[in-house]
Amino acid sequence: MSTKDSRSQKEKMLAGDLYIADDQELSTASRRAFLLMREYDAAYGKDLDAAQRVLHEMLGSVGEGVNIKPPFMIDYGFNISVGANTFANYGLVALDVGTITIGRDVQIGPNVQLLTPTHPLEPELRLAKYEAAKPIVIEDNVWLGGGAIVLAGVTIGKNSVIGAGAVVTKDIPANVVAVGNPARVIRQIGPQD
Repeated sequence: MSTKDSRSQKEKMLAGDLYIADDQELSTASRRAFLLMREYDAAYGKDLDAAQRVLHEMLGSVGEGVNIKPPFMIDYGFNISVGANTFANYGLVALDVGTITIGRDVQIGPNVQLLTPTHPLEPELRLAKYEAAKPIVIEDNVWLGGGAIVLAGVTIGKNSVIGAGAVVTKDIPANVVAVGNPARVIRQIGPQD
């Protein structure tokens, strides 16, 4: 006997379960995010206070002293939290189908991608347009080099450095340098640094 799942597509998405993004509620939220992105990008060059107000409206939470240079691209925004004194250079893509948690004092290079969406391997589910997501966590004082890509389900430990162009496919512990595709730890960060 099968039971029908009565949850909305958004509720399924937020739970990390398979869902279909072509849904009125999610489509409305995505268009709202798109308009806020454009408003933020336009305000950033004219009035930083106005840009900060838009950023607070766009994201789930924003700490004091956050600076994200446009263009800044998101799916929804409400699944993103950014800690105090975090800086992101031009071209951050943060696809927040799942939650994206960025800690305090994080440095994000240009053209970094934080990608929470996943897609089924089973062809029939992909044809039916199902997708899901896994969260991303960037802990305090992490540095993501330019062009780094962080995939769904990854946590990067505090104080770690991810080299430019790295593709992070699995968790990275605290206090290390990781580089490459896929990213691998090449050394610990210690007092000599």
